[in-house]
Amino acid sequence: MQKASAAPEIDINAKASILVEASTGKILHADNIDEKLPIASMAKVMTEYLVMEAIEEGKLKWDDTYTPDEYVHNISQDTSLSNVPLRLDGSYTVKELFDAMVIYSANGAAIALAEKVAGSESKFVALMNEKAKELGLQNYEFVNATGLENKDLLGMHPEGTKPEDENKLSARDMALLSMRLIQDYPEILEVSSIPRKTFKEGTEMPNYNWMLEGLIFEEEGVDGLKTGSTDSAGSSFTATADRNGMRVISVVMDANDGSGDLKTPRFKETKKLLNFAYNNFSIEEIFPAGYQMKDQSSLEVIKGKEKEVEIETKEAMEIPILNGEKENYKPKFVIDEKKLDENGALTAPFKKGEKVGNVTVEYTGKSKDHGFLADNATGTADIVTKTGVEKANWFVLSMRGVGGFFGGLWNSTVDTVQGWF
Repeated sequence: MQKASAAPEIDINAKASILVEASTGKILHADNIDEKLPIASMAKVMTEYLVMEAIEEGKLKWDDTYTPDEYVHNISQDTSLSNVPLRLDGSYTVKELFDAMVIYSANGAAIALAEKVAGSESKFVALMNEKAKELGLQNYEFVNATGLENKDLLGMHPEGTKPEDENKLSARDMALLSMRLIQDYPEILEVSSIPRKTFKEGTEMPNYNWMLEGLIFEEEGVDGLKTGSTDSAGSSFTATADRNGMRVISVVMDANDGSGDLKTPRFKETKKLLNFAYNNFSIEEIFPAGYQMKDQSSLEVIKGKEKEVEIETKEAMEIPILNGEKENYKPKFVIDEKKLDENGALTAPFKKGEKVGNVTVEYTGKSKDHGFLADNATGTADIVTKTGVEKANWFVLSMRGVGGFFGGLWNSTVDTVQGWF
């Protein structure tokens, strides 16, 4: 048996930090991940999600146009904020505004998109919070579409919010939201990975993610996702990278190197997380499709032509594991009791591939196991029936009943006779 070893410790200088493998939601590092903290422009990840969802549902098209209202115009002209200037008489496509928001974190463009999706930023904020609940976020508060502090919105902050409000999420929820964005709309990475672009008015839009290829903190495989910095949020960054066949998502919130700088600490701490991921973990197959547990290879069947059915995994299970510790990850079958009767039997009829539970993986090594992001974002595989079972006809069921009766009668008689001797 392979000897368990402990993963090296990692110290991240931030109020909260998390590292997640993106295909399973497996947490590789966690520090203060459930405290709700300011997220600054990382809130735009939710705005991106809702825009792309509206595109997918046909409610919005990339070539739809938008002409700024006075609020969006005034915000976009504020050079103290990240912006592309929008003219009151201008016409801008959804794609132009989206690229400006994703690449350059343009705040006026984000509000413009919110208005295109929902009619107003106030209604859009309601959608943000509804979607957060739907995606399984637990510690969240969305108050505007940009991530700015409400006090910076020229007194035009969304209805139902207060001037002192700002967007807040836990590190866990920031990672979960980002994971869902990448899974549901992977094309976001085609935009977030652009290091520089020119807006139609001639405004240069350098990407604030300095870990992209060719930029100052370039890191292999980094292709997103969103920076954020305000006085309250500090130096924050949600990153994603794909290297060696494994995509990870990292979040650092209020990173601090003692310099007071809001730009660079987030990249220094993110580099630590990415190095930790790729130096210590790799994706491995724990069991193949069609895997059966020796002591849980079948279920009893009632009212069927067969009296039992074999069960197996529908798909292979691949998760990130600590290097050299594959044997310390054990599969565990969990049968859905709602599928069974009070005696633990499955009722016919059912088809081949009927889901009857799921299989998870238990870690038996020495390192701390941080689990998964959420119940709806876990590394599990379905357990299904290997074959289908048709319902037995009334005659077969009747004969079984009769056979059971006479079998019981025979056993009773034998017991009585044995008692005579």
